[in-house]
Amino acid sequence: MTTARSEQSRRVDYSESTRNALVDSAVTLFTDNGYAATSLDAVARGARVTKGALYHHFTGKQALFEAAFDAVESAVSARLVQVVTGPGGAWERAMEGVRGYVNVCLEPSYQRIVIHEGPVVMGWDRWREAEDHFSFGLVRATLEALIEAGEIEALPVETTARVLFGALSTGATIIAGAPDPERAGAEVLLTIERVLEGMRAVGPR
Repeated sequence: MTTARSEQSRRVDYSESTRNALVDSAVTLFTDNGYAATSLDAVARGARVTKGALYHHFTGKQALFEAAFDAVESAVSARLVQVVTGPGGAWERAMEGVRGYVNVCLEPSYQRIVIHEGPVVMGWDRWREAEDHFSFGLVRATLEALIEAGEIEALPVETTARVLFGALSTGATIIAGAPDPERAGAEVLLTIERVLEGMRAVGPR
């Protein structure tokens, strides 16, 4: 029985390893070439597996793209959560989070897969749902922390979080579409910082 369990565990590990290799290959190719110009054959070659192994894990190209999208967003979310829940005061953590997000928007994989290709490949509604899943909760939690710490006025949380989330999403689109993304990133960062500073509570904190 122990041998059978070990064999099953090895099969599960191999299957997970194969899936991860396919997603990594897809992220690289979708980033470099875009969705339309990336073939499933190329993804399988990049992962060093057969096309049959790819179809064992994914029903097709769109399913593979959504897995690549999730991988990029999950990695970004994990990094930003670390920033906004790290050491320091609520205001400092929030500002670091905004700076961290702007830096993410300069990364090729995030620009290509999440901002440019995501709405087209996944459809607007599915893309917005995914963005909500990965990003909105973090914006809302950061806003709540700022209010609780007395750093900003006690504005309606849900509405304010939606407005800020929309501003950040728009900023990401501006950066990804700009001829000079770094300059656009600096302008977006300055604007978001000024908006948040305008919301700061009056008096000692």
